[in-house]
Amino acid sequence: MEAIARSRFQRGSAKKLNRIAALIRGKDVPTALATLTFLAKPSKRPILKTLRSAVANALNKAGKAKIKEEDLVVKEVRVDNGPNVMKRMMPGPRGTASVFVRHMCHVYVKVATKEEKA
Repeated sequence: MEAIARSRFQRGSAKKLNRIAALIRGKDVPTALATLTFLAKPSKRPILKTLRSAVANALNKAGKAKIKEEDLVVKEVRVDNGPNVMKRMMPGPRGTASVFVRHMCHVYVKVATKEEKA
């Protein structure tokens, strides 16, 4: 069984968040949650929030099947570029101004049950 969660229009560049997403790809959910919880990077928050949402979706989707958090594995984590519409101005030399962009991204997390080896 699979469950997904999407978090769109998150502040932060996709490049920074992809580095964090690479740490949890393919790991089981308790390990991934522990890794993100104790990671010393502030940009972990959107991925942690989306991962918790995907786990809650999986547990809710299972209903009476009674799967546990330990039975889930992070199947896919994807961070895509979002729109760059937050343009800001910064004063430059001689009365000029420079434009800089505040980046946004979309976070996609898919969790699935572990494959049983018979």
